[in-house]
Amino acid sequence: MPWRTQGPVLAVIAAGGALGACARYGTGLLWPTASGAFPWTTFWVNVTGCAVIGVLMVVITDIGAGHRLVRPFFGTGVLGGFTTFSTYTVDIERLTGTGRATTGLLDLVATALGALAAVWTTAHLTRRVIEWRAS
Repeated sequence: MPWRTQGPVLAVIAAGGALGACARYGTGLLWPTASGAFPWTTFWVNVTGCAVIGVLMVVITDIGAGHRLVRPFFGTGVLGGFTTFSTYTVDIERLTGTGRATTGLLDLVATALGALAAVWTTAHLTRRVIEWRAS
């Protein structure tokens, strides 16, 4: 019985994750990072993905719009596959392992703060827009 309800959820997460991971991989091909340089592509993928997560979660939770599979598909799947915190940690390890500890530390802090700021800011602004449109 659980597979009847959870099977579709797992399927849309997998499909969304594949799409998000392909998009993330494509950004790395379009904007490669030179060895030892600050990993701007990974940084912007994570910040952008978190910004979209902020909008999506407010729209889904505050408005309640969409099918029950929208959140797992887009939130967990697409955006979970797109944001790349595993690559972020590998980037930090590579930078610190090759004598670029300052750049690695900058990446560690900037990505964490940028991602948190992005999700908070877009969630806040999305709520404000919803309130404005409702009044």
